[in-house]
Amino acid sequence: MDADNTISLKEKIDLERLPKHVAIIMDGNGRWAKSKGKPRVFGHQSGVTSVREAAESAAELGIPYLTLYAFSTENWNRPRFEVTALMRLLLQTINDEVVTLNKNNIRLNAIGDLESLPKLNRERLLRAMDETSKNDRMTLTLALSYSSRWEIVQAARKLAELVENGSCKAKDVDQACFEGLLTTKGMPDPELLIRTSGESRISNFMLWQIAYAELYFSQKFWPDFRKEDLYEAILDYQCRERRFGKTSEQLTKKK
Repeated sequence: MDADNTISLKEKIDLERLPKHVAIIMDGNGRWAKSKGKPRVFGHQSGVTSVREAAESAAELGIPYLTLYAFSTENWNRPRFEVTALMRLLLQTINDEVVTLNKNNIRLNAIGDLESLPKLNRERLLRAMDETSKNDRMTLTLALSYSSRWEIVQAARKLAELVENGSCKAKDVDQACFEGLLTTKGMPDPELLIRTSGESRISNFMLWQIAYAELYFSQKFWPDFRKEDLYEAILDYQCRERRFGKTSEQLTKKK
């Protein structure tokens, strides 16, 4: 796609109807590398450029929250050398990008079982989050050692402890109470979920939060995902009717 088409796509976006939160399952790094006769790690390294483009373009548009599924709890089961390479890449990327995040007024956040990360990675991640904590243009959240089932079980355990120690009564437990115990507390639910690489599944990602999200599946592998691809996903989102259980007629009358 040439530059003129990229600009026209961006210009077609209604800035008054942007999703407040976009979540992306960044899939296809390994297959992209394999298609080029390269090791899987090469695909992960190349995917960093796509992360940068997605973050910059989302911030430029004015999207307040962008969440990227970077490493799942199941990914720990991959070959040891690949996991080690991924952790090194994570550390390097954090070190390289903090200056850029501050320059673009983007706050870094992370969700997941951060205690399971290597000590150096965890410490650098927490430091980067602190160094960008005052930025308010956009919140970029990395889902690391994350899975939705893990998150829901953790929240249920915390809730059980609250009931057990008398801080909360079982009859008072409601949706808002439970959501306050999730790792995404304080964040709006994703309104648009994008998955790359042509796979049409959710892969244990934000199952509670995406109850009413619009799903968009891109055929492109993550390393090939660029700004115009994000624009296409947002335009597709803006063409959909979001009913939240209501009928089209009810929405029309409300307008």
